[in-house]
Amino acid sequence: MSRQRSIQRHQLPYYLKVFNRITDRPMGCLGNVSCEGLMLISQWPLLVGARFDMRLKIPTQDGSWRSVDFFGTCQWSQEDVTPGSYDSGFRLESPPPEYLEMVGALREYFTFQRLATSA
Repeated sequence: MSRQRSIQRHQLPYYLKVFNRITDRPMGCLGNVSCEGLMLISQWPLLVGARFDMRLKIPTQDGSWRSVDFFGTCQWSQEDVTPGSYDSGFRLESPPPEYLEMVGALREYFTFQRLATSA
């Protein structure tokens, strides 16, 4: 029996990368976010208990980038199911309004709304 998908898939044009704010070197990509923290997927494990100066570079509609700076403390770090990748959880210290706006926008974008059916 053949089944067709009823949910449209959206290909993301970018991965949201997290950078070390001091060196501007990439730390990894966002795995998930909340208002209180984030999970970072990187090529190496990170030091648990360490505080990091972090920066997100978010693409804008006009093709430029907007930086969002914040501090995060690594709560845990473990090897990912993908060989050579590590997941690290961060608690954010007083995240700026721009970060909270991004979390809200991502939540709205990725939330599936139940489509109204006509009778």
